[in-house]
Amino acid sequence: MTTPQDPFPVPEPEPAERTRRTWPWIVLTVVAVLVIALVVWLVNRPSGDEPAAETPAPTATETGDASPTDAGSPSDDASTPAAEGCPAAGDGPPAGADTHEIVDVDGDGRPDTAWLTGGADRAFGITTASGATFSAPIESASPVPASAVVNVVAAGDATAPIALVDTGREVLLFSAADCAVTPTQNAQDAQYTFDKGFAGFGTGVGCTEVDGALHLAGLNAVSDDGTTFTVSRTFVDLDAGATRATNGEEETVAQDAPADDPVVTTAQETSCGDLVAGQDGPVEPQ
Repeated sequence: MTTPQDPFPVPEPEPAERTRRTWPWIVLTVVAVLVIALVVWLVNRPSGDEPAAETPAPTATETGDASPTDAGSPSDDASTPAAEGCPAAGDGPPAGADTHEIVDVDGDGRPDTAWLTGGADRAFGITTASGATFSAPIESASPVPASAVVNVVAAGDATAPIALVDTGREVLLFSAADCAVTPTQNAQDAQYTFDKGFAGFGTGVGCTEVDGALHLAGLNAVSDDGTTFTVSRTFVDLDAGATRATNGEEETVAQDAPADDPVVTTAQETSCGDLVAGQDGPVEPQ
């Protein structure tokens, strides 16, 4: 049986013609692959001009440093480190001593403790929160039990802690600076002492605030009729550390003041600022 012939047959290309048609596509394909490879290499090639990758800086947790509390400013702890206070020394307040919490005397920001012992060898001392204990004997013949108050007052161009030890007849002044209790010296190189009406030179001690600092002063309340009083004040100038004291000028602060006027009652007690001996400090045990 004869196969029908296609009326419009497409002649088969000769082998050479097929080769000529295929070759341009091969070339284009190879060129495209090469171009793509070149582009990839250029994008990812290493460059000697590029800086090495930086190692991230350690965080605050890794270094142990406190992180700042505010952006661009150091924290309070970093800018103002706390003082260490006096080096620990001594055995603390003696057994049987009366103790009382007082102001910070060694600058570590923590309240300290004042104490008084009784008997023939009575003494006044301070034990700091840092563990330091220092003291001085109370040189007084007064049989009245002692009481004390401690505060920070103007001294030289700065301030210093002082202790006022009231023995009833007199008030002994001590410096509590530089990790020691030191008797403050007067112009005659003896311990500076305030009168409590026993010798007729004064009746009390106080501290008056001037320019933001407490200034120590001797006080004297005098009455001609027993009902009204004239009160005078003599500021006491202290050197740096409050180790030496000299008297300033006496001035009158009140006249014809009744006996219950606070200016009169303050002039008849031992105080410094808001702290009153017998209330805000140790009292000699009996």
